[in-house]
Amino acid sequence: MDKKIPQIGDMPPEEFRQYGYQVVDWITDYLKNIENYPVLSQVEPGEIKSKIPVEPPQKGEGFDVMFSDLNDIIMPGITHWNHPGFMAYFNSNSSAPGILAEFISAAMNVNGMLWKTSPAATELEEVTLNWFRKMLDFPEDLWGIIYDTASVSTMHAIAAAREYAQFSFREKGMSGRSDTPKLRLYCTAHAHSSVEKGALAMGIGMNGIRKIPVDDQFRMIPEALDLAIEEDRSNGWYPFCVVATIGTTSSTSVDPVDSIGAICTRENIWFHVDAAYGGMAAVLPEMRYHFKGIEKADSIVVNPHKWMFTPIDLSVFFSRKPEILKRAFSLVAEYLKTGEGSSVQNYMDYGIQLGRRFRSLKLWFIIRYFGVEGIRNRIKEHLNIAQWLKDEISRDQRFEIMAPVPFSVVCFRYHPTGKSENDLDDLNEKLMNKVNATGKLFISHTKLNNKLVLRLAISGLRTEKQHVKKAWNLIRETVELDL
Repeated sequence: MDKKIPQIGDMPPEEFRQYGYQVVDWITDYLKNIENYPVLSQVEPGEIKSKIPVEPPQKGEGFDVMFSDLNDIIMPGITHWNHPGFMAYFNSNSSAPGILAEFISAAMNVNGMLWKTSPAATELEEVTLNWFRKMLDFPEDLWGIIYDTASVSTMHAIAAAREYAQFSFREKGMSGRSDTPKLRLYCTAHAHSSVEKGALAMGIGMNGIRKIPVDDQFRMIPEALDLAIEEDRSNGWYPFCVVATIGTTSSTSVDPVDSIGAICTRENIWFHVDAAYGGMAAVLPEMRYHFKGIEKADSIVVNPHKWMFTPIDLSVFFSRKPEILKRAFSLVAEYLKTGEGSSVQNYMDYGIQLGRRFRSLKLWFIIRYFGVEGIRNRIKEHLNIAQWLKDEISRDQRFEIMAPVPFSVVCFRYHPTGKSENDLDDLNEKLMNKVNATGKLFISHTKLNNKLVLRLAISGLRTEKQHVKKAWNLIRETVELDL
């Protein structure tokens, strides 16, 4: 029989304790038995909605009923990002310390918009970001802030770049003006789509984005960037921002940051580095050669929720010029003025949002629980497994590696002899769909040089070499039996 729901106030404390223990038990069993679930949800479109009433309940419902619906209705529609067979995208795993921190953060429900609204939220963010910067061996002059995702971090970088151009956009806006040149942003076709979305949000427009050619390893060609800037200046454009990537989404290619940064410094153009995925590799000293020239960047984004076992969402934004970001966004209404002045950090001044979750708590918990050494060991293992898989694929004459493997994503395709490119695209799409339909593995695809390529990403906390061996065996068995 359902418990009577109070007519006013919250769930009674003892009831919360009872169900809180039940939730922790559920989470524990879920993570312990994660491999028993199909990694990719098997439901059809609309199936989940059809099982949920159209109208909200007029009277409160017992937690037992809600928990039953969670298991029976919601769980079949979950694609399990925590599953060790989830190798489709950069994996936003939830580690146990991160989950516990989220639990505590939700209970506190603080808003870190001002130092005064929760001093611990602000000061812990400052300390943990300084820890994080040191872990990656990034320059000491970088200032940091936590946003939700890299898309938002990149949008703020573009906003700062626009402000840095000094055309009074904050005061006069961009519309209806004849006294400003057309702004130009540079990236490659392999940059994340959030770069273009950020440019759209900042009023740059698709015509204001110029894609720079890449080499045979999908890296931006600095000489082509140099030529594009010169050409654009002569045609009335104002080059204001360059975005380079360390670990592109499709192939994890690494743009030559040092050379690009030198061009931006010479031309006085804002230089943003998208290291949302690849940035975590800098925790390993032997991988820091990928980051040569990072000190030239005006802003950098690294996402711990992509490769550091942090529950989504948490994106770290660093900048050498936080005053420019503040100049773009700071707007202090009377009701937000406090007496501390410049002696404290008010993070609301550095972005579009006012309300801010206590995200630094989970970063603090994770760094303290695993330690720098533990984080290094796990990321190094992913890198080693990726190299093992690359070698295995290279030895099988039916398959081919389609891109370098600088980090932990392997791009490859099935390539039987005597097939046209269209046939190969169809075959690889069929292979991917059949593998994903097994529920044992979830991989994704991209296109490189207009060829459909399979992507297998190894970045999950629970993904071990045995899981990647099983994945490779499954792919080969599918080729042998079904294609």
